[in-house]
Amino acid sequence: MVEETQMINQLRETNRLFRSLEKKHHALEASLHDLNRHKTLSAQEELQRKRYQKEKLAAKDTMTQMLRRYEATRKTDL
Repeated sequence: MVEETQMINQLRETNRLFRSLEKKHHALEASLHDLNRHKTLSAQEELQRKRYQKEKLAAKDTMTQMLRRYEATRKTDL
C-alpha cells in the first residue's frame, strides 16, 4: 500500500494527464454528491448523474492503467 501511494504521488508530480484525470475524478465525485443529496431526481438530473458516473469511472480506469504501466516500468528498471 505504501509503495502504491508512493507511485501515485510520483505520477501526480510528473504526469500532467494523471493530475488532470485526478482533478476531473474529484470534480465529478463532488457533482455526484450534490445530485445524490436530492431525495428525487428529475429525468434530466438522472441522465446527468449517469453521465457523471460513467465519466468518473472512465477517469479512474485510465488512472489505474497509468499506475499499472508505471509499476511495470519500475519493475523492469530494477
